[in-house]
Amino acid sequence: MSIVVNPTIRLLRPHQWLKNLMLFFPLLLSGQWMVKGSWGDGFLAFASFSLASSATYILNDLADRERDRAHPRKKNRPIASGLISPSAARIYAFLLLAASFFPAAVLPRGYWLWFAAYLLLSVAYSFFLKNQPVFDIFCIASGFVFRLFAGGAVFGVQVSDWLFLTVLLLALYLSAGKRLAEQNALGQSASAHRAALRHYPPGSLDIFMAISGAAVLVTYTMYVIAKHKLVFTVPLCCFGLFRYFLTVKQEGSRGDPTETLLKDPVMFLVGLAWALVVAGSIYWPI
Repeated sequence: MSIVVNPTIRLLRPHQWLKNLMLFFPLLLSGQWMVKGSWGDGFLAFASFSLASSATYILNDLADRERDRAHPRKKNRPIASGLISPSAARIYAFLLLAASFFPAAVLPRGYWLWFAAYLLLSVAYSFFLKNQPVFDIFCIASGFVFRLFAGGAVFGVQVSDWLFLTVLLLALYLSAGKRLAEQNALGQSASAHRAALRHYPPGSLDIFMAISGAAVLVTYTMYVIAKHKLVFTVPLCCFGLFRYFLTVKQEGSRGDPTETLLKDPVMFLVGLAWALVVAGSIYWPI
């Protein structure tokens, strides 16, 4: 039985807020998770990014509403389907964006710099860069990197070079997978829905995934070598990369990393196992 969700809630895409957990990675991996006072600032940053990201999703839906109406699934989005008018959507976006500044008011200047960079890039992506090949993939990936460094600024943790490279390359892998799933699902009409897809020859996105996926394993392994017990998470990382690739290649796949994690029990369990092993190795070593 399908669950009917209020169009306004669907417009905000709250399931995508899962991406904002990236803010907590610097704190988790630094071993300071139990430090008193850290959680408060973390939740403020999470709330700020969640409100802002919902505002950018609305802007993206406004820009894409005509193309979404020709898409087999996206035509049911609140704006494309007419359930929410463009004028109402603009008001929601403005209110969400304004509200996103309040939780961040007490956060350090470093956070604001990364937060502002995220907003500027998101607007540029929605109205121009998403139609430019390669730029579109790097824009999506940069959003994860900005969250990582914003979290580092909030918690006063320096993000290591290897962790930065791992997050960037993993985000590129996931972004290429999302584009590949769109290309496979839409077939000949792919370029009509997303202009950038006409510039990706057959097989190019598969190669992008192979290159970035292999690079992730190298950089992640280099990162965890310094944390000896975390080396045991490398097989989990490898399994997750393989599983996501198979998911992307399945007929009808959306390739959305968040939806894959939430709807694929295997991916969810792998992600949970990774989190438990990392937390156990850092905070409750044997």
